[in-house]
Amino acid sequence: MADAFIIKKHWITEKSVLAAQKQGKYAFEVRPDATKNEVKKAIKELFKVDVVAVNIVRRKAKVGRFRAAFGIKSPSYKKAVVTLKKGQVIDLQ
Repeated sequence: MADAFIIKKHWITEKSVLAAQKQGKYAFEVRPDATKNEVKKAIKELFKVDVVAVNIVRRKAKVGRFRAAFGIKSPSYKKAVVTLKKGQVIDLQ
Protein backbone atom coordinates (compact mmCIF):
# COMPACT_ATOMS: atom_id res chain seq x y z
CA MET A 1 0.00 0.00 0.00
CA ALA A 2 1.34 3.43 -0.92
CA ASP A 3 2.35 5.47 2.12
CA ALA A 4 0.58 8.62 0.97
CA PHE A 5 -2.78 6.81 0.95
CA ILE A 6 -2.53 5.37 4.48
CA ILE A 7 -2.89 8.77 6.17
CA LYS A 8 -6.30 10.30 5.38
CA LYS A 9 -6.01 13.55 7.34
CA HIS A 10 -4.54 15.02 10.49
CA TRP A 11 -6.79 15.09 13.53
CA ILE A 12 -7.08 18.57 15.02
CA THR A 13 -8.94 19.01 18.28
CA GLU A 14 -8.13 20.92 21.46
CA LYS A 15 -6.92 17.74 23.10
CA SER A 16 -4.72 16.68 20.17
CA VAL A 17 -3.13 20.13 19.83
CA LEU A 18 -2.22 20.14 23.55
CA ALA A 19 -0.80 16.61 23.28
CA ALA A 20 1.31 17.70 20.30
CA GLN A 21 2.69 20.73 22.13
CA LYS A 22 3.37 19.08 25.50
CA GLN A 23 4.09 15.43 24.71
CA GLY A 24 5.01 15.30 21.01
CA LYS A 25 1.96 13.15 20.15
CA TYR A 26 0.14 13.76 16.87
CA ALA A 27 -3.20 12.26 15.82
CA PHE A 28 -4.14 11.21 12.28
CA GLU A 29 -7.16 9.55 10.73
CA VAL A 30 -5.90 6.49 8.85
CA ARG A 31 -7.35 3.85 6.54
CA PRO A 32 -9.37 1.14 8.31
CA ASP A 33 -6.99 -1.59 7.15
CA ALA A 34 -3.77 0.22 8.15
CA THR A 35 -1.43 -1.42 10.67
CA LYS A 36 0.88 0.22 13.20
CA ASN A 37 3.96 -0.59 11.12
CA GLU A 38 2.41 0.90 7.96
CA VAL A 39 1.45 4.08 9.83
CA LYS A 40 4.94 4.38 11.33
CA LYS A 41 6.57 3.98 7.90
CA ALA A 42 4.17 6.47 6.27
CA ILE A 43 4.76 9.17 8.93
CA LYS A 44 8.51 8.65 8.72
CA GLU A 45 8.55 9.04 4.93
CA LEU A 46 6.02 11.87 4.64
CA PHE A 47 7.28 14.12 7.45
CA LYS A 48 10.94 12.99 7.79
CA VAL A 49 10.71 12.42 11.57
CA ASP A 50 11.56 9.54 13.93
CA VAL A 51 8.52 7.73 15.32
CA VAL A 52 8.86 6.25 18.82
CA ALA A 53 5.38 4.70 19.21
CA VAL A 54 2.06 4.30 17.40
CA ASN A 55 -1.25 3.75 19.20
CA ILE A 56 -4.38 2.97 17.20
CA VAL A 57 -7.98 3.62 18.22
CA ARG A 58 -10.86 2.13 16.26
CA ARG A 59 -14.33 3.63 16.69
CA LYS A 60 -17.39 1.78 15.47
CA ALA A 61 -20.29 3.54 13.76
CA LYS A 62 -23.24 4.52 15.91
CA VAL A 63 -26.61 3.51 14.55
CA GLY A 64 -29.47 5.92 15.00
CA ARG A 65 -33.16 5.47 14.54
CA PHE A 66 -35.88 7.77 13.29
CA ARG A 67 -39.35 6.29 13.62
CA ALA A 68 -39.12 2.91 11.89
CA ALA A 69 -35.98 3.60 9.86
CA PHE A 70 -32.45 2.80 11.00
CA GLY A 71 -29.44 4.73 9.76
CA ILE A 72 -25.86 5.56 10.64
CA LYS A 73 -25.71 8.52 13.01
CA SER A 74 -21.92 8.79 13.00
CA PRO A 75 -19.51 6.87 10.77
CA SER A 76 -16.73 4.56 11.92
CA TYR A 77 -13.09 5.59 11.71
CA LYS A 78 -9.59 4.56 12.73
CA LYS A 79 -7.31 7.05 14.46
CA ALA A 80 -3.56 6.71 14.99
CA VAL A 81 -1.75 8.61 17.74
CA VAL A 82 1.93 8.91 16.83
CA THR A 83 4.62 9.73 19.41
CA LEU A 84 7.74 11.39 18.02
CA LYS A 85 11.31 11.40 19.26
CA LYS A 86 11.92 14.15 21.82
CA GLY A 87 12.58 17.53 20.22
CA GLN A 88 11.00 16.72 16.84
CA VAL A 89 7.84 18.40 15.57
CA ILE A 90 5.52 18.10 12.58
CA ASP A 91 4.33 21.35 10.99
CA LEU A 92 0.69 20.71 10.06
CA GLN A 93 -0.04 24.17 8.64
